Amino acid sequence: MRHFGFLKNSQATQLFHRQPQEVAIDSPAPLLAAFLGATLYCPGDRPKIAKDVVKQASRGCVSMVLCLEDAIADSAVPAAEVNVADAIRTLHHLSVDKPDTDLPLLFVRVRTPEQMLRVAEACGAGLALLSGFVVPKFENETGYAEAFFVALRQIQRHSGADGSQGGKRLRLMPILESPSMIHSETRASALSSIRRILHDNRDDVLAARIGATDLSSAFGLRRSRDLTVYDVQVVASVISDIVNVLGRSEDSFVITGTVWEHYSTERILRPQLRLTPFVEANERDLRHRLMLGGLDGLIREISLDQANGLLGKTVIHPTHVSVVHALSVVSHEEFLDASVILGNVGGGASASPYGNKMNEAKPHSAWAHKTMLRAQAFGVASESTTFVDLLEASMR
Repeated sequence: MRHFGFLKNSQATQLFHRQPQEVAIDSPAPLLAAFLGATLYCPGDRPKIAKDVVKQASRGCVSMVLCLEDAIADSAVPAAEVNVADAIRTLHHLSVDKPDTDLPLLFVRVRTPEQMLRVAEACGAGLALLSGFVVPKFENETGYAEAFFVALRQIQRHSGADGSQGGKRLRLMPILESPSMIHSETRASALSSIRRILHDNRDDVLAARIGATDLSSAFGLRRSRDLTVYDVQVVASVISDIVNVLGRSEDSFVITGTVWEHYSTERILRPQLRLTPFVEANERDLRHRLMLGGLDGLIREISLDQANGLLGKTVIHPTHVSVVHALSVVSHEEFLDASVILGNVGGGASASPYGNKMNEAKPHSAWAHKTMLRAQAFGVASESTTFVDLLEASMR
């Protein structure tokens, strides 16, 4: 798998200073976590899941979650379990018969540890295709979280997917959205407890996800497409505390951005995309398409995600994937700054290669390491490439 793998060689050479790195299901966990990008959710009761997975992979999607939790009705759960397992087995057969078929990293979002065990067993040999499971409403104070790790280790032992032989390891992605973590009077202790269990099971954790829908639901709120999650202050405060506890440099947890749940709807506020970059790139029509699809709000939220230490995003519509990935590419300026910072082992400060900021080797080193990891996953744009160019190439 490789981000922007759908581009022709000539396009990729023109757009990238360094192209994205090839990633496999058994690649190192830090690279896999950074590589997730736009993780597309698919309801577990959707017909023809296997066909949809192949289709989205061909369009650049590199991670998908087959959802058995809130995306489907309670009454549909038994049939959805069968549907998801059938799809995974079908995709596994396809990968064996046609090894060159591109498939995304696949996860199943489950409701309980017991369901996780059932799905794993039902997948049979297809379990080899899975990268792991997504755990909703993750909290550790009642033993709920530990039960998922116990189930995971049982699955690992039976399938050999524990990484002991240097191969693929099944992992969990917890979703931080439990009431005890949301409410201010219990948040600090809940997050501290979550941090402890994630550290205790570090090898089994790929990334932490934030459940904005449940965070908002706790207060009866829902943001419009004209606002970002950071405009909803009570939710933004939870995100801030999550980053404070799990986003520390020494922890190295990848925390993904919250879901963007809007697509084409009527707008109230003015567009949030400046005209100038699109005029300079001769892409006025692209700007118009982005605004019609309500994607200017998504672009702004992704920028704020990155400024607040989040990487990647949960998405529910295929049109969102290319936007997330285009904005995740490391700019030429960022790459040069990171290279200089990491090359300055003696510390100190100096003007940036672009001559527009100061680089301090020690304070900026953690940022530089994260930037280089993102560069491996998403590539480095050429000096003349703008985000508009990347969007235009992605939104085919």
